[in-house]
Amino acid sequence: MAATAFVIRRSWVIVMNFEIVVQASHHLPLIDCLLNRTFGPERFGKTVYRLREQAEAIPALSKVALGDNGELLASLRFWPIEIEGTPAILLGPLAVEPSLQGRGVGRALVRRGLSRGKALGYDLCVVVGEPEYYQPFGFIEAMPRGLVLPGPVDPRRFQVLEMTPGALDGVSGLIGPGTAAPDSNGDMFEKVG
Repeated sequence: MAATAFVIRRSWVIVMNFEIVVQASHHLPLIDCLLNRTFGPERFGKTVYRLREQAEAIPALSKVALGDNGELLASLRFWPIEIEGTPAILLGPLAVEPSLQGRGVGRALVRRGLSRGKALGYDLCVVVGEPEYYQPFGFIEAMPRGLVLPGPVDPRRFQVLEMTPGALDGVSGLIGPGTAAPDSNGDMFEKVG
C-alpha cells in the first residue's frame, strides 16, 4: 500500500512516496543493518530486547517502508506480550533510515501498525520510547497504571496505549512474552477502511 508523507519545513515542503508492506525474509538482513545504524549493538542489553527474544514478531504487524526503487526506508515490528494473562502487543523496534528521520515515515508505520493491531483484536499496546514521539498516538506512562517490565527501564519512556477505551481497567502487573493471535499471519495486501 502506497503512502505519502508531507513535511513542512519553513517555506518548503518535502514530499516522500513510499510503500508499506509486510516484512519478508529477504528484508531481514537489511533490517538488521538499519537497526545497527539507528540503535547500535547496545540495544541487545535492553529489557525489551530480552523480552522479544522469548517470542516471535507478529507477521501481520511486521512492516517495512520501501522507497520508489524498493530500498528499505524504515521497519517496525510488534510482538505478542501478556500482562498477567491479558494479551497485548509490544511496539518496536521502530527504525527509520537516519537521513530520513522526521519526514513522517515512522509515524505512518506506527499508525498502520496500531490500526492493524486493533483490527486483529489487540486492545493494549506497550512501548519503550520517547514520550514526545509516542504521546501524540495516545500513549501514557505505564508505571503509574501498575505495569511492570521484567528488568530496568526508564519510567518516562515506558508507555501504554489503550487501543480500546477501558482496556486497562483492572489490568496491572508483570509483562511477559505472549503468543500471537491465530489470525495474526501476515498478508501481503491489506484491506484498509
